[in-house]
Amino acid sequence: MKNLAQCLRKHLPVSASLLISATLVSTALAAGAVPALAQARSKSSSPATRISAEISGAERTPLPGSQHPLAQARFESGRVASGTRLQGISMYFSRTQSQEADLQKLLAAQQNPGSPQYHQWLTPEQFASRFGMADADIAKVQNWLEQQGFSVDSVARGKDMIRFSGTVGQVEAAFATELHHYTITTAKGIETHFASSTELSVPSAMAGVVFAIRNLDDFRPKSHVVVNKNRATHARPNFTGSDGSLFFAPGDVATEYDIQSAYGQGYTGTGQTIVIVGQSAILNSDIEAFETASGLPVKDPTPILVPNSGTSHIFNDGDETESDLDLEWSGAIAKGANISFVYTGSEVNNGAFDAITYAIDNSIGTIISSSYGDCEADLGTFNLESTLARAASQGQTVLSASGDDGATDCYGISDLTTAQQQTNAVDYPASSAYVTGVGGTEISQANSAYLTPGDGYWEAVGSNDIVTSVLQYIPEQSWNEDSANCGQSDCLAAGGGGASALYSKPSWQTALTPADGKRDVPDVSLNAAINNPGYLFCSSDQTDWSQGQENSCNSGFRDSFSGAPTWAGGTSFATPIFAGMVAIINQQQGYTTGQGLINPTLYTLAASSATYASAFHDITTGNNSCPKGTGLCGSVVTGFAAAAGYDQVSGLGTVDLANLANAWPASTGPALIGTTTAVSASNTAPALNANDTFTITVASDTGTTIPAGTVTITVDSGTPITGNTLTSNGTFTYTTSFTTAGSHTVLASYSGDATHATSTGSVSVNVAGSSSGTGSFSLAATNVAVSQGSSGTSTITVKPAGGYTGTVEIAFDTSNDSALQNLCYEFTTMLTDGDGSVAVSNATAVTTQLSFDTNAADCATTGAVRKSGKHAFRSMHKAGSDNKQGSNGMKTTSAAMAFAGLLLAGFLGRSSRKLRGLGCLIVLASIGMAVTACGGSSSNTISDPPKGTYTVTLSGSDTSSATIPTATTTFTFTIQ
Repeated sequence: MKNLAQCLRKHLPVSASLLISATLVSTALAAGAVPALAQARSKSSSPATRISAEISGAERTPLPGSQHPLAQARFESGRVASGTRLQGISMYFSRTQSQEADLQKLLAAQQNPGSPQYHQWLTPEQFASRFGMADADIAKVQNWLEQQGFSVDSVARGKDMIRFSGTVGQVEAAFATELHHYTITTAKGIETHFASSTELSVPSAMAGVVFAIRNLDDFRPKSHVVVNKNRATHARPNFTGSDGSLFFAPGDVATEYDIQSAYGQGYTGTGQTIVIVGQSAILNSDIEAFETASGLPVKDPTPILVPNSGTSHIFNDGDETESDLDLEWSGAIAKGANISFVYTGSEVNNGAFDAITYAIDNSIGTIISSSYGDCEADLGTFNLESTLARAASQGQTVLSASGDDGATDCYGISDLTTAQQQTNAVDYPASSAYVTGVGGTEISQANSAYLTPGDGYWEAVGSNDIVTSVLQYIPEQSWNEDSANCGQSDCLAAGGGGASALYSKPSWQTALTPADGKRDVPDVSLNAAINNPGYLFCSSDQTDWSQGQENSCNSGFRDSFSGAPTWAGGTSFATPIFAGMVAIINQQQGYTTGQGLINPTLYTLAASSATYASAFHDITTGNNSCPKGTGLCGSVVTGFAAAAGYDQVSGLGTVDLANLANAWPASTGPALIGTTTAVSASNTAPALNANDTFTITVASDTGTTIPAGTVTITVDSGTPITGNTLTSNGTFTYTTSFTTAGSHTVLASYSGDATHATSTGSVSVNVAGSSSGTGSFSLAATNVAVSQGSSGTSTITVKPAGGYTGTVEIAFDTSNDSALQNLCYEFTTMLTDGDGSVAVSNATAVTTQLSFDTNAADCATTGAVRKSGKHAFRSMHKAGSDNKQGSNGMKTTSAAMAFAGLLLAGFLGRSSRKLRGLGCLIVLASIGMAVTACGGSSSNTISDPPKGTYTVTLSGSDTSSATIPTATTTFTFTIQ
């Protein structure tokens, strides 16, 4: 049975996150010469106050467009329980017109070699002093939030956002809305989410100041990785091997795009930090397996968990895959760079966009790579423009995948009409003028030799795998592996591109792109094919495994049982690979502190015919059109065709990295030595209120010099602690304690010195909670009635009494286990391995959900269960040590529930996968909602659970105190 960690990883929804907001569209960054920037404000200056009236609920102002587009009445499936606690809610502040104008002047000057401000990047605090909110205004907003019962978690270092936590009831009262569950049928199955049912409103005193309130839904961004849907059982493909199948390994990409020449000159990205953003934790063993199979040194990424996003958590429903491949391929290309992994935790109302925001707010890394996004038409008024502009001002280069649905990026979004879904659309944030959008190509089909081993482009077939087998550059065409007549949106597999419907054309695109007045996407492309060829990677996430595959990369790149490697495609690969290339350019040309937005330079270089011919591969064949197919495009939907020069399929084309890096202008700034900041904890699982010591070590990436200067320490995004001077050996020791249980992140930012560049490191610790040891609790559950073959959900309520606080473990059994063998079940949220606890106060009744799926096709086979992301009920009956029994003999399908009116912190857990699913630990303080219930294909040989009424018995016990009595309840489960 799957362990408790895998319960959560499998069962939480992974669909697109549209964080609720109102419109803020920044002016596109210009690349031309501008007058020198006026003298910057003195460091003592601060923004003027903007909130003059008392903040009260007497008069309210709506936030237009703040309701999620999919939160429609036709999809509603009930209210979210008012006691459900939401962590990491964020309130974003707008800039004044004068601040915005000042910022645009600064951004232009920072990219103008003739300006004194050229590449003079801001720190987060400098940004705050010019473009943030006044301290007095922040204090007023914070006071109002606390009056509403919220706990304020942090104020952004840029003073443009506050993060806070509270219950659904508090959210509804404060922002005049209701939070509802929504059950939505998509091309990939049934998804259950929650969101506000109306637009939000804020006190009128804050109107014009607050432009967005986010993290009130669980629609998370989409991963841009695509897998082969028709893999054969026990397939034995090779890189260049006995059956002639071909894949890209890191050495192949280094040959294809002339990265090998840069390596030969000693450039590997040393001194640079690439940030990979994600919404699932990983196992380092997967990264290490990839590095070993590729012949690379083993080097783990630096994990940075976004505070107030829950505990470190693995979602093996595709998000773990995305995290793995992004980390593996960025590090494989920039072999000398530091790879930081900024990711969100177990709270499903937080996602990759929050990770982007955190990396920018704390100025982590010189390059940020994101493989997540969404169709512009489905954004509502959401955007990250304010945050992305800030990244540019801090010298951070942001890259984003252009999408994998070709010109029809909106296809499969159920709230859009068929016509809207088939209309040309592009992906965000790749379409932002502050981002470099990375598209896709594939090996050309014009010559069979291009994909034939031994014909001059690949090594010949041999008896053993040849990991690096590409011999020379292989011509490419635009990526389009769309399958006609497939009937579902996940058959689309083509590079995203086109014209933005939201953003106007920036000046640096004017000369080379179509005269459409729009921001055109992508900017550059790299291979993104699934089969022509696909990319190898390693991941314990079974979502993208082949049929019959039992492991990933436990024998080189292969599964030792089936012989199958793990492979996929998509712009998710192209983006971290290009991030690695940018790191190499930065090292070669001396951009130790980063380049900010690289698009002006990229297009300037491409405008030179000589440079374009040597540094770019012009992609002139192929298209990203949608083919005619049942359930897809009713007729061929014309996208864009590749052509000479820039086109809206491949952008400027692919690159010859060595030639591009040689042509890139050199930095005029000081040549600083790159550094790495590491943070270690004396105890990674400290007790409440116990001192824990953190050692911060700053080291040079090259040479033997020892960095001097100071480090700024931030605990859980709290007030930065400045002026911490490094010792003569480059270290600083910091001691603190934690008054709340759960996950805590300690971030250290090195300031740099005359010879050393800045860097950032962090560590997360999990603080255990405790039980009150007194009082009691009761259980209640709602009855469930479903049609045979469909899904239904019971709402479970745990009500404490007598001052009880603690963690409750829930188990369930049925009155006829044999009849329900082909049933699937899932709880909403849970602790990672069933051994965590939560400290709470002001205990109140809390709810969560347990859902049942009676579609046998989702549950009858291991492959079906893996695809659906649920637990098979029959697996609870397997013999052996995995079948843990409670004191009453009940199967311990666990749901650990923590009680609180105000949850003080998150929860403790590990990432071990050694146990097989005895159930799920559910934290009642987390989102109370049913999780994804993906549909599956039917089978004539598999029977759905029979119709009838069954009794389900729930049992709950405190996980740490034997003195708390066990509680039980029953509900009826009827299949009609």
